Amino acid sequence: MIRVLKKEDNDIVMDFISKESEFNLFIIGDIENYGYDEEFQTLWGEFDDDGNLIAVLLKYYEYRIFYSRDEYDIDGFVKILKKEDFKVLSGNKEIVKDFKKYFNFKKQRDLYFCALDKKDKLEEIDQNKNIKKLEAKDATEIMNLYNIIDEFSNFSGDAERMKKEYKEGSSRGYGIFEDGKLVSMAKTTAENKYSAMIVGVCTHPDHRKKGFASECMKKLCTNLIDEGKSLCLFYDNPSAGKIYKGIGFEDIGMWTLLNR
Repeated sequence: MIRVLKKEDNDIVMDFISKESEFNLFIIGDIENYGYDEEFQTLWGEFDDDGNLIAVLLKYYEYRIFYSRDEYDIDGFVKILKKEDFKVLSGNKEIVKDFKKYFNFKKQRDLYFCALDKKDKLEEIDQNKNIKKLEAKDATEIMNLYNIIDEFSNFSGDAERMKKEYKEGSSRGYGIFEDGKLVSMAKTTAENKYSAMIVGVCTHPDHRKKGFASECMKKLCTNLIDEGKSLCLFYDNPSAGKIYKGIGFEDIGMWTLLNR
């Protein structure tokens, strides 16, 4: 049986998704930050005959994330997905691949999924670089930087949503500014009391090969690990992967995004 999940289900949901907390960081973070009653967020769960939760689907704005460890009613979840328009379905590669035959996805992006929980390899931050903590008022600068970087061509967020995340504490970041313009940055998303996802690691094309992104990453990761949080991130760029592994991240699996 598949049904909408409510706050009364929270203990069951958290117990289920925490078994693989790294892969469910987005779901955990969105539940902690927004709960079960927001218009832009809905969760569905499938229960077996014994009442055990066996699958979860998250709607967060135009994004959908699916998770399961067992056999599930894929036809039932496909019906739910088809009722509302969505732009991206994502999740563990081995799980979401089953949905490909039901939708005309225009693009598939497979990403390495890696994690960090110790700062042993985080070198001392270069104090000569002007690293600044990003705030809600910097959202427009962040969007301007994204707009000139090829890797962010499919980014569908907006400045107002980003401001909301910074104000609510579900996101934080560090950046380097030159002449008042943001030229490099790293930020979090889906941040919760246990963990955070590192996203938006980028540098303006005119300012690359200066170590800016690495310094922003070091500052952000040190800040989060000092709070006792574990960190996760995605990458598909070998150069980026080299940076991440150089500060201690290790691959733990693959994550797939299916774009309509």
